[in-house]
Amino acid sequence: MILINLNLREKNIRLQVFLASAGLASRRAAEEIIAKGRVSVNGEIITAQGTKVTEGDVILVDGKPVYPESRKIYIALNKPPGYICTSSDPQDRPLALSLLDSPMRLYSVGRLDYMSSGLIFFTNDGAFASRLGHPSTGLEKEYIVEATGQIPDETVDAFNCGITIDSIFYKAKSAEKTGRKSMRIVLVEGKNREIRRVFSHFHLHPCLLRRVRIGPVLLGNLAEGSSRPLTEKERRDIW
Repeated sequence: MILINLNLREKNIRLQVFLASAGLASRRAAEEIIAKGRVSVNGEIITAQGTKVTEGDVILVDGKPVYPESRKIYIALNKPPGYICTSSDPQDRPLALSLLDSPMRLYSVGRLDYMSSGLIFFTNDGAFASRLGHPSTGLEKEYIVEATGQIPDETVDAFNCGITIDSIFYKAKSAEKTGRKSMRIVLVEGKNREIRRVFSHFHLHPCLLRRVRIGPVLLGNLAEGSSRPLTEKERRDIW
């Protein structure tokens, strides 16, 4: 086992913050890794949250040294349908990560299911990902949806007023019809497959579900399957 000293820019930072900043995982996921006894500091297994680390400490996860990321990457991708946003897939479906030309370990921010398309972020900054993914941030996500059949007004009312389906409450920040078979929906909390579940409740099927905005960042004319770095202003505004 090779022990590598880490040059921490900040002294006495919490272990889970360091792991997130190193791009290993989000802060919440880093806490779970610590709780499972997978992390050691200077040869001692650490399970307590909030443990402080400093320059010169040797930090290992699963026996392997963790390096602080020297360069943070923030990428906006227009994910096509038929790609998943996880880092691996037991069904061997195409990964959105494969569309990015980056040698660094990146993970996605936010959810877009297999058949949905549009704007999603990838980063190696765990703190950035953790903050953006937390509901308390109140970050808006805007979608355009097209259905195979006419959308009744009661579907719009359900999104705006709230509806409980299978004991889960769904409510959009705003929703409006943009055509006989199309809607524009803005979510904040964004529960798993929220739009699809509400549509299914009204016997509707989205033939297109595209995210066009995350907070102040617009999908714009970014081509499907293409990516670009977030600008400094976008990062500052979204943070």
